[in-house]
Parts: sequence; C-alpha cells; structure tokens
Amino acid sequence: MELRHLRYFIALASSLNFTRAAERVHVTQSTLSHQIRQLEEEIGQHLFDRSSKRVVLTEAGESFLIYAARALTVIDQGLSELKQTVAPMTGTVRIGTTHTFNLGFLPDCIALFLKHNPTVKIVIEELSGDAITDGLKAEQLDVGIGYRPEQQQEIRFEPLFNEELALIVATTHPLAKRKRLRIAELHRESLVLLPSSFSTRRLLDECFNAAGAQPNIVAEMNTIPAMLGLVMRDNVGFIAAPSAVAEHNKPLRVIPLEGPTPIRTHGLLFMDRHVQTPASMALISLIRKQTKAKASELGATPA
Repeated sequence: MELRHLRYFIALASSLNFTRAAERVHVTQSTLSHQIRQLEEEIGQHLFDRSSKRVVLTEAGESFLIYAARALTVIDQGLSELKQTVAPMTGTVRIGTTHTFNLGFLPDCIALFLKHNPTVKIVIEELSGDAITDGLKAEQLDVGIGYRPEQQQEIRFEPLFNEELALIVATTHPLAKRKRLRIAELHRESLVLLPSSFSTRRLLDECFNAAGAQPNIVAEMNTIPAMLGLVMRDNVGFIAAPSAVAEHNKPLRVIPLEGPTPIRTHGLLFMDRHVQTPASMALISLIRKQTKAKASELGATPA
C-alpha cells in the first residue's frame, strides 16, 4: 500500500464519483479505477459497491475511511513541518547576556548559528543580571543568559553550569604565589569589586560576612576591562569567574577561594508568557548543545 492509494481512496470516498475523483487527484478515470482495485486486492475486501448506477462505500470502506483519513492527516502535517524546517528562518532574536558569556562563547555560538541561518538577525546586549530580567519582563528580550535571578517568580531559569569565582591578581601581587585562599584572608585586602547593584557583588558580600572578613574596597567598577586596568596598575585584586578573564591577554594569577567558595550558576532565562519564534528556539537549542561541549573549557561543572 502506498500513499497514492490512500489519496485516491479518500478522493473517491469524498465524491463517490469516479470522474470527479479522478479530476481531483489529476489522473485518468481508468488509472483511478485500477489503483482502487489494487487497494481492495491488498486489503482483501471491497471498499466500494459499484453494482448500481451510484458508487457507495461498503461497510468495510466506511470503517477504513476513518483510519485512512487520520493517517493521511498526520502524514500531511509532518510533511508541512518538514517543509517549514527546510525553509530559511527569518526574523530577529534579541539576547541579553552577562559579560562572561559574551567574551568568546556566545560569539562562537552566534557565528555557528548564522552560518546555517544567514537570514536571521541577532541582537545582543551585554547587561547586568537585573537589567536582563527587566528586559525579559518588558518583552524587549527573547532570552537571557546570566546568573540565577534572586526571587524572580515571573522568570523561568534553566541552569546550564556552575562556576566558582576566584581572586584575580597581577603576577606581581603579594598573593600571586598562593595556590588557594580562604575568604577570611581577604580581610583588609585591597579589592576592586562590582557595585552592590550587581547580584554577584551581593553574593560576595554574603561570603565576606560569613567569613567575618572586611576587605578594603578601593573602587567599584561595572566592567571587567576597567577592573583589569586597575589591577595591572596597582596591588589590587578583584573577584570574578576565571572564564571572565580567560580572553584577556594579561599576566594574571587566578587563585581559588574557599570558606565559603563563591559559586554562580549560569543559565538561560525566559518569560513563559513570551512566545518563542522558530529562530529563537533554534538558537536556544544550539546554545544548550554548545554549553555541554564547552563546559570543561569554561572551567565549569554541569548544573
């Protein structure tokens, strides 16, 4: 049995007239009659009663029509989706991301995506975690890539990987030779940190309080390059994810922290009420796959 047999059968069952059915499926009447006969021989039952002037469905034909129509509908839906997949995707995907993701990983993902979907436009904004959630709520962003938000009931967070934050210093810094540091040892140590409006800074403040440490915060800056500039000019350290400085060609030392170890969970952020387009869903799927492949390079562990 082939698809054409089902199409011919349904055409004849709908019109109960060989001439009209043949016109509908663009074959001759004799071809249609032959194909229907083949189908009946394969099934082993008559599907149509041709004994009178009118063509009518037999009881077997009535029963088979229900399943044939259902099967053909499913097949046609599948073919339609395949055709849509093959067709070039278009539209704009708006992404809000943290600095860490935007250094090398996300550009690599975008380049790979655009290689196969050149008609899609990607708009990327490097934002703080709070700005990402605000952009999602306002539906100015399709997806966010950042840290787990603090008590955001409207935002759905899909964890990708966990990353430990570390002390970053120049190779000339007095602590540069240390292999590991306890948070308590940062008491009165000169640091440049993110402003308190950043969730990462609030996490660090919690770690300092837990360890009873009060570092000497000499400056607050909201970008990694700015903090790096100060670190390279003075005996100052800052705390960040190792991946955040991996792309910078600077003589730096990355010193793991413990007691407690500050850990951030990176992931995808969505507004459930926001309807994703085929382009945004395809890009999100690609980011998921690439994250798994790149987790070890990012110095991270799966979430």
